[in-house]
Amino acid sequence: MAAKHPLCDLQNPGTPSATVAVLRQREGFFDHLVLADSPIVLEVNQGFSVITDLRVDEILPDLKAEVGRYETHTAEHRKALRRLVLAQRQTRNTAAGYWVAASGSEAAEHALTGSTPAEDLSAAALLSDGAACLVTDYAMATWAEVFRTLRNGGPRELIDTVRKVEATDPHGQRWPRYKSGDDASVAFCEWG
Repeated sequence: MAAKHPLCDLQNPGTPSATVAVLRQREGFFDHLVLADSPIVLEVNQGFSVITDLRVDEILPDLKAEVGRYETHTAEHRKALRRLVLAQRQTRNTAAGYWVAASGSEAAEHALTGSTPAEDLSAAALLSDGAACLVTDYAMATWAEVFRTLRNGGPRELIDTVRKVEATDPHGQRWPRYKSGDDASVAFCEWG
């Protein structure tokens, strides 16, 4: 694909990138692949299994703390966030940082992978971090409540719930964050 864009500097740390969450069904198993902080949550016989790659959370703690000190939508917040993003770009897809899908294929070698026996799995949710934050960052729901919402109202209702919670803290004071609301995507699957 890179050959089709010879004028693009695909080595630039600002090259577009994305998190990845994939669940594949094969004979008797479900295989998963996760790259970065978009979790796959499996409803299994014993409860819930969460597969997510949080290496991005382990780097640059001082810069993250600085961003968290300011309300969103302020000049100070924008400046601190810009410093954090620039520093993150320098560690993206390196051994000292974290891995995301981007222009190089080597990131796939660092993905979290595994398999779950199909007989152990009743449902699965693949979420962007902007949808998972209801549990992971805000602690305003459990995975059991998320799955109940997905069964009763689908992904739209879950995303609406995330937005309602975020609206109670529009400036990121209760839950410091990079922006008022992150992009939110959900895929939900259920089996017999």
